[in-house]
Amino acid sequence: MPKPYSEDLRERVIEAVESGASRRETAENYRLSPSSAVRWWRRWHDTGSVKAKPSGGSRSPLEEHAEWLLTLVVEQPDLTLDEIVTAMRKRRIPGSRTAVWRFFERHNLTFKKSPTRRRTTAARRGTRTPTLEESAAHAEPGSAGVYRRNGQQYQHGAA
Repeated sequence: MPKPYSEDLRERVIEAVESGASRRETAENYRLSPSSAVRWWRRWHDTGSVKAKPSGGSRSPLEEHAEWLLTLVVEQPDLTLDEIVTAMRKRRIPGSRTAVWRFFERHNLTFKKSPTRRRTTAARRGTRTPTLEESAAHAEPGSAGVYRRNGQQYQHGAA
């Protein structure tokens, strides 16, 4: 995002408008958009300030419920994001799965499986797909799907 114009420039534009020049004429003289001169003058007229409004940053609505959310995860560490969103809806707390994920990311909490947990499926230790070399070694000559190259055949011209 671009930086705001300096306060010095804003003050000079407002002084020019106050001395009787139109806002559009002043904007043209200072090579600004007319809307900037209009907004700056209006802000100075309403608030007495020429400073730019603060920019950047945001605050999540979930921060209001941070204590409850963090306590929930401490009490039930195996909850999924969808289960947390369901619990939030029961308490009428608005939010989505993505918002919850970002909230916990800001608070340095992750939902990854720890290495000490057991596998959720059976391990495939004995049965595995054989490699091409293994299947070729056990194949019969002329069997479909396995082609062997004879290193002597066609090597130095036609047979």
